[in-house]
Amino acid sequence: MKNGLLKDLYDSFYSPPEFSAQKQEIKECHQTLIEAVDKQERRLMLQIIDAKDYMIENISIDSFFAGFELAWKLSAELNNYENEHSISCRKARKLSARFLFKREEEK
Repeated sequence: MKNGLLKDLYDSFYSPPEFSAQKQEIKECHQTLIEAVDKQERRLMLQIIDAKDYMIENISIDSFFAGFELAWKLSAELNNYENEHSISCRKARKLSARFLFKREEEK
């Protein structure tokens, strides 16, 4: 995986849900499968399951990366907004101060 740092972040922050009931169901289905089909068919079915599990794991990691990128862009956008807002507030204060100063001169 090319994003080593993001993968490390994913590994440290993401904790998968337990799925206790589903794990038990999988175990029971697996046992039924062992009893119902021969070894070659079972191997093929397990390869399909492994491939699907691999895809699901990669989708989860990709979702984390996309969320991280979105958060990063939002942070940059907010920082930019705050900087622009701060600059416009300072300009407004200067204009207001000049306006008040001119009003005092007129009196």
